[in-house]
Amino acid sequence: MDIEGKRVIVTAGGGGIGSEVVRLFSDAGAKVFICDIDESALNSIISKYDNVSGLLADVSNPEEFSAFFGKADDYLGGLDIMVNNAGTAGPTALIEEISLDDWHKCIDTNLTSAFLGTQLAIPRIKTSDNMGGSIVNLSSAAGKFGFPLRSPYSAAKWAIVGLTRTTALEVGKYKIRCNCIQPGPVEGDRIDRVIKAKAKAEGVSENRKRDEIMSGTTLHTFIPQEHIAGMIFYLCSEAGRTITGQAISVDGGLESVL
Repeated sequence: MDIEGKRVIVTAGGGGIGSEVVRLFSDAGAKVFICDIDESALNSIISKYDNVSGLLADVSNPEEFSAFFGKADDYLGGLDIMVNNAGTAGPTALIEEISLDDWHKCIDTNLTSAFLGTQLAIPRIKTSDNMGGSIVNLSSAAGKFGFPLRSPYSAAKWAIVGLTRTTALEVGKYKIRCNCIQPGPVEGDRIDRVIKAKAKAEGVSENRKRDEIMSGTTLHTFIPQEHIAGMIFYLCSEAGRTITGQAISVDGGLESVL
């Protein structure tokens, strides 16, 4: 699982799953360039590691994202691994109550950013001296089940699977792999916000909603962020070099999303 010397881009690397991905790659000797929209979180992560840098960038903005890649070129001197981690929960409401603006914001942050990141990464990885590379996208358990009150998010995460499998078919001849991860309910601030919004929308307590979500997993547990990061690390390592085009669940045996 040797990653030393690999050049890595991680979007939304300032916190949550992204920060765990950065930690694993940095500790393994990779050189990492990250973006985030939270300046404080971004600077905090960068300050922890000698082999990590980055800048503020909104991945849903094509001009900003392209400029970010230009700065990544300067810092990394090439690219071997792309982790499209950025995402947002989007609105919590019935389909007929969701505004088109909120729909577009959710789709752009979750799906269009992965498309743009992949599009920008492929020509760079093709020219890598390391013969091949890896792209990992973040889907969700909402990308394999229906998700009441979360239609934009679910639609984006289903689409990530299609984007991933198509990318794998297109770039396989260059020894580039592309996979996506489908996390279940992941510990952290995001699931807390989702629980709060869902509980309010359904008129139930937050504790009840939390228990319902947890009981939907075979292991009756939320997923530690480092477990998601660990799977990403594995897929990008030599150990994962024959895995591509897959949507891999790390979800505690989730049977549905509520």
